[in-house]
Amino acid sequence: MSLPTQLEPARQLADANPMRLPNESAAYRAARTALLAEEIELRRHCERVAEQRRRLPPGGEVPEDYEFQGPNGPAKLSELFGRHDTLITYNWMYGPKRERPCPMCTSLLSAYDGEMPDILQRVAFAVIATSPIERMRAFAVERGWRYLPLYSSAGNSFNRDYAGETPDSGDNAAFNVFHRSGGTIRHFWAAEMGAGSADPGQDPRGAPDPMPIWNLLDMTPEGRGKDWYPKLSY
Repeated sequence: MSLPTQLEPARQLADANPMRLPNESAAYRAARTALLAEEIELRRHCERVAEQRRRLPPGGEVPEDYEFQGPNGPAKLSELFGRHDTLITYNWMYGPKRERPCPMCTSLLSAYDGEMPDILQRVAFAVIATSPIERMRAFAVERGWRYLPLYSSAGNSFNRDYAGETPDSGDNAAFNVFHRSGGTIRHFWAAEMGAGSADPGQDPRGAPDPMPIWNLLDMTPEGRGKDWYPKLSY
């Protein structure tokens, strides 16, 4: 969606907000109105960034039609698109050297599992790890996942090519988006905000943050904090 050329100033929109809450002070309302103006500006910036992302020139053509192992046997990258022309992949940190999967990845994927029936109406999605597919599926059952499309990349170079994995680095988390046009599959976008671009005192994360839990905690007085991360069990 393109923003209109002329936008009403965010502060003007915030000042016109009629919402008032029980027993709030004048100081609270003044601070909340100033914050609302910033939230409106943030939303507009998110829209500008998304539009800039959509205007990216064509990315590189994929070097091969990678073959994965899926729940129903072998499946090539081109087949993961299904009826869609866009495919989102997430590299799950659950390689064969891990006894248990990454808790952060698992928290993220657990949230996406509930959204997956809706997501798949718009785009294709694949969760990719180097563990055998049987191991991936066993954990999905344990976790109660029902909808995530799981694929093993053991035996191909997808994780090396698109998640920057090496034998020494182990497994890396990675978002990638691919687009298919006229029978040609090209890379469209990858999450590239890693440790090298992190601000002091912050974990590396995308913008907007892809993890729903952190966005929710950012709405609270405690914030996301620096001393807590998701676990596989409590």
